[in-house]
Amino acid sequence: MSVSRFSLPTRAFQRTIGLALAAAIAGSWLAIHFAAMFAFELTWQSLPLALVVAGVWCWLSVGVFIVCHDAMHGTLVPGRPQLNAAIGAVLLALYAGFAWKRLRDAHHAHHRLSGHAGDPDFDEHNPADFARWYATFFRRYFGWRSILYVHSVVGVYWLGFGIPMEKIVLLYGAPALGSSLQLFYFGTFRPHRHAAGAEAESFADHHNTRSEDFGTLASLATCFHFGYHLEHHRRPDVPWWALPHARKAGVGEMQTAEKVPA
Repeated sequence: MSVSRFSLPTRAFQRTIGLALAAAIAGSWLAIHFAAMFAFELTWQSLPLALVVAGVWCWLSVGVFIVCHDAMHGTLVPGRPQLNAAIGAVLLALYAGFAWKRLRDAHHAHHRLSGHAGDPDFDEHNPADFARWYATFFRRYFGWRSILYVHSVVGVYWLGFGIPMEKIVLLYGAPALGSSLQLFYFGTFRPHRHAAGAEAESFADHHNTRSEDFGTLASLATCFHFGYHLEHHRRPDVPWWALPHARKAGVGEMQTAEKVPA
C-alpha cells in the first residue's frame, strides 16, 4: 500500500483552515497572556484559577510552536513561502526570542538525520535518558538570544509596569518553561527515544521514530497531534490538524514510505 493513497485537501482549503486555526491559537495565547499580566489579580483566593490559566497558556504555547513548525514545512499556508516565513518568524520571536532561519534549518536537519549523530533534536549519547537529553536539547536551542529576550520581558513587566514577580513567574515563566518540556517530552523524547525490552527494535524505518496510540482528543491535548510522529516524518507535507486523518489512513502502518519533500 502506498503512502500516496492518503491525499490532502485542496491548497485553498488547507490555507483557510491553517490560517484560521493559527489565528485562533495565537490570538487566544496573546489575549490570555496580556489579560493575565495586566487584568488578573493574583491572590490566595484566585490561585486555583491562576493555575488553570497557567495550564491553558502552557498548552496554547505548545500550539503556537506547532503552528511555527507547520510554517517551517510550508504546510501552514501551502504555496506561500514568504507568508509562512513571516508568520513563523513573528510567532517564534514572541514565543522565546527564537530566530526563524536557525530553527527552520535545524528542523530540516532533524528530518534528514533523524535519530543519528548530527540530528540537532537527538542526543546520541543519552538516547534513553530524559533529563540529560532535555539538558542537551535546551542548550542547543535556548541560547543567548532567548535568554536575553525572556529576561527583557520579565524586566519590562516587573520594573516598567510594576507587575509582582510571583505573578510573572506563575503566569509567564512557569508555563513557558512547561511548554518546552511538553513539546520535548511528547514531540521529541517519546517518539525518538531508545527503549529497552520489547520496544528496543520498535522503529519501523529509517525515520527512527514511532507514534503514540493516543486517541484524537488525548493527542490534541498532549502535543497538537505531534505524537503521531511517524506519520509526520513520512508525510511532512501534512499539517498538524490533518495528522489524525493520516493516521486513520494507515500512513504509520505502511512498511515503506515514499519520499515527500520536507
